[in-house]
This record gives sequence, C-alpha cells and structure tokens, in this order.
Amino acid sequence: MDWFIVDISILVVCAAVFSYLAILTRQPIIVAYIFCGILFGPWVLAWVKDIDFITSVSRLGITLLLFLAGIVLHPRHLARLFRRTSIVTLGGALVCFILVFAYASLFNFSPVDNLYIALALMFSSTILVVKLLPTTKLHHGKIGAVCIGILIAQDLLAIAVLVLMRGFTKEGLALLNIVTLVIKFIILASVTLLFEQFVLRKILTQVDRFHETIFIISLAWCFGIAGLSNKLGLSFEIGAFLAGVAMARHPISLFVSEQLKPLRDFFLVLFFFVLGANINLSIMPKIFIPALILTTLYMVIKPLFFMRLFRFAREEPVLAKEASVRLGQASEFSLLIAILALQLNHISLRAAQFIELVTILSMIVSSYIVVFSYPTPVGVRDALIQD
Repeated sequence: MDWFIVDISILVVCAAVFSYLAILTRQPIIVAYIFCGILFGPWVLAWVKDIDFITSVSRLGITLLLFLAGIVLHPRHLARLFRRTSIVTLGGALVCFILVFAYASLFNFSPVDNLYIALALMFSSTILVVKLLPTTKLHHGKIGAVCIGILIAQDLLAIAVLVLMRGFTKEGLALLNIVTLVIKFIILASVTLLFEQFVLRKILTQVDRFHETIFIISLAWCFGIAGLSNKLGLSFEIGAFLAGVAMARHPISLFVSEQLKPLRDFFLVLFFFVLGANINLSIMPKIFIPALILTTLYMVIKPLFFMRLFRFAREEPVLAKEASVRLGQASEFSLLIAILALQLNHISLRAAQFIELVTILSMIVSSYIVVFSYPTPVGVRDALIQD
C-alpha cells in the first residue's frame, strides 16, 4: 500500500500549497482546490497507480457531507420543508432544463446530446451549497433548512434521472425501475428510522460518556446505511442523508456533527482536486467559449427564476435572494450523469466534456459570489467567516 500513501501525500501537499496561496490572496479555498486539480492533475495523476480508487475515496467526503446535512434536520421538519419547497424545486429544474436545451440546440450537438446536457444541468450542487453554509448558525436557521430541503429533493430527482438512463438499456423498463426506486426508498427510510429509535438510541445512551466510541458508532451508522442504500440501487449519498435525519432525533446529534466535520473536510479536498483533474485540456479549447457563455447565462437567469419562485412560495425577500444565489450553480450529479451517458454511448465525448466544464465553471463562479457576499465557514473577510 506504499503507492497509496505516496499518492495521498502528493495530493494533500498540492492542495495545502494552493489553499495557503488562496488565503494570502483572499480567494475562496474551494476554488483553489479545483484549480490545483486543473493545473497539477495531469502531472499528479501520472504518478497515481489507481485514479479510480482515489476518486472513490474522494466520494467519502460527499457521503459524510450528506450525513452531516441530515443530522441537523428532524424528520418532521424535513417533511414540512419538502411540502413548502416542492414548487421551487420542480420549477427551478424545469426552467434550467428549458434554458440549457434551447442554448445547446444552437451548437453542433445532436438532439440526444442536447437532451442529456439539459438533464444534467437541471440541479444545484449539494456539496458546494452545504459546504458554504455555516453549520451552527444557518443549518439550524430557515435559510439552511430551505436550501438543504431543495437540494435533497433535487438529489432524488437526479437519482431518478440516472435510473431512467439505465432503464433505456433494458427494453423500456425505465418506468418500472422508477417505481421500484421509490418503493425501495420508502422501505429504507422506514427501516432506518425504526432501527435508530429502537436499537441505535439505546446503544448511544450506554456509551454516551465515551467520545471515541460515539465517533466510531456514528461512522458505522453513516456508512452502514449508505452501503445498504447503494445495494438497493439508490446511492451512498441518499443513504447517508437518511442516516443523518434519523439520528437528528437524538440529542447527541449536534456533538456528532462537530466531531465529524474535520474528517468530512479532508475527503472533500480530494473530491475538488479530482473534479479539476478530470477536465480534458485537449478538448477544452473547442468548447470553452460556448461553455463560458452558457455559464454566464446560467448564473444570471437561474438565481432570478429561483428568486421569483421563492417569492411565489411566499418566502421573505431577503431569504429568497440569498437562497437563490446559493443555489445558482450546477451539481456534482451533472458529472455523474455525463459519465454514465458516455459509458452507455448515449452522448459524445464533446458533450460530456461540455457538461463537466459548465459544471466546474459554475461552481467556481458561485464560490466567488457566495464567499464574497454571505457568511460561510471559508469566508475571505473576517466579518463573513461563520461556522
């Protein structure tokens, strides 16, 4: 395993140097990690023995992120939130689909490419939004709850899209797969809540004086439910979120949240590095200008429509504006949709890279806007650093 230690060492040293430079120049740290991957990814990955393994390890950060997002949302609160934000979630996805499909049709993409590009760019980034929400203040406030509610609903829609894509390869059984997915989700959520109430809660009560044991049990709970969710055909992320929501009913949830944040941040560094490293520089010149124009339109029109939808849902103007800005980028699920579509030979490599480039550009721009405008754990000014 010496190669793994060397690979991780190289990635962490590169990320540390860029994060230090970001602090000196007052730039968002997340952007530093992405640029580190873009600039040094091809060189570093030449040394990496198994990039798929590194990519899988980086997904641990996403899993922990969703677990910690759920751990501050009580199930009753989450159910009310889904009802309140359903119009914003569906309306926002529809507006993004129409905008992107119309734009992609202006270029030399095939009709199927246009469809997949529009589907991929319908969603907002759970990773970026939650990472830039101050945990102790905003996750417990209305702005954090609203954003997370919309993001989780979008994640469920994105998983439905992934299932639908796989269904197209199985003689038109996509609709049956969607119904099966919903049934599995309901069963998993029910089992998770019941197990937490009658088993996990008693275990945590017995060990509540031993912090190390609580830490290990919490990780086991997170990854155990995440693994079960993946086996059922959902995803690690959805399972982790359900595990967090179930544990949110226990008073120890806030302690667990604080204990796991450093571990989450370490794995997210790897995720953002790999995100930048996956950009194919040989194709970029051919698609950069169209991607840049779409990113600009996307970052302007998407928040404006979100703002209108929030106002239609009778949210306060200040909350509507901030939530719309925080939700204004593309999602990590965009990358998963692009990768799967390419593996299934549904889209061209050019279309897949176009999706990835727009996603990364929107994440970079959104990071700058949020970090310079609203409270975040990685603010560039002392007045905006909150966690």
